[in-house]
Amino acid sequence: MAAEQEAVSNKRVILSNYVTGFPKESDMKITSGSIKLKVAEGSKDTVLLKNLYLSCDPYMRWRMSKLDRPSFVDSFHPGEPINGYGVAKVLDSTHPNYAKDDLVWGFTGWEEYSLVTAPQILIKIQHTDVPLSYYTGILGMPGVTAYAGLYEVCSPKKGEYVYVSAASGAVGQLVGQFAKLAGCYVVGSAGSKEKVLL
Repeated sequence: MAAEQEAVSNKRVILSNYVTGFPKESDMKITSGSIKLKVAEGSKDTVLLKNLYLSCDPYMRWRMSKLDRPSFVDSFHPGEPINGYGVAKVLDSTHPNYAKDDLVWGFTGWEEYSLVTAPQILIKIQHTDVPLSYYTGILGMPGVTAYAGLYEVCSPKKGEYVYVSAASGAVGQLVGQFAKLAGCYVVGSAGSKEKVLL
């Protein structure tokens, strides 16, 4: 059997229980499974990833609770790996848009290797002249959300006032910086005194 087809250890972060309030270390556990470093023969549009960077975003805390109403994202499921945005390298692929050694960002598991069967949630990284970790922040979901919200929806003019709620969050702190760069007067709020930097 070729080396790339042998099963290797795959360390994963699993949600142990639904969370009420703040997550505790006991709400998550690290387990080790195994995975073959080759997409199974006959699998269509499947991508095998080696995860390089994983983001830890505020909305993930909410997903650790059992949601009692429909949302744009589902709750995590106890016993399964936590998932979120990350940066990864393609190890193998049966999808025409992704080839071995491509770099991507998008939704992936909190694990060393992820087998993605819905690669439309991945975006190929074209620019590698910046640190790849930027694709979990300023060049990833928080940055794209902040940029589109400020420049495409709000479109403030120089000298205008911009109020940012949740200004200490992943998106809010970027909106504040973008607005200042646009020459606006920025006021932000946060959920507690501890979140406010002087």
